[in-house]
Amino acid sequence: QVQLVESGGGLVQAGGSLRLSCAASGNIFRLNIMGWYRQAPGKQRELVAHITAGGSTNYTDSVKGRFTISGDNAKKSVYLQMNSLKPEDTAVYYCRFRTTNGLNYWGQGTQVTVSS
Repeated sequence: QVQLVESGGGLVQAGGSLRLSCAASGNIFRLNIMGWYRQAPGKQRELVAHITAGGSTNYTDSVKGRFTISGDNAKKSVYLQMNSLKPEDTAVYYCRFRTTNGLNYWGQGTQVTVSS
């Protein structure tokens, strides 16, 4: 059984930094994309960033230049370095792994709270 476990969330002041980690246990074959999503209260879950197995990255506009995604396919891990955090970054952050045959795995979420 595959499980994704996130860590690294917490409370930080505006302008501060956090680094999120997500590691998968169990067997995942043909890993294709690893990503981070977030969901703020009363809002829909949105893509923050993703990285492909080949290393290509994509970011939502609001985090470009502040967040950096990286991944380690061999360790089945993905990371999100978040700098210059803003109160509007407050949300529950989820990692997601997708395989080439369309399987999706989600983590349980980690809370990030940015105080002004």
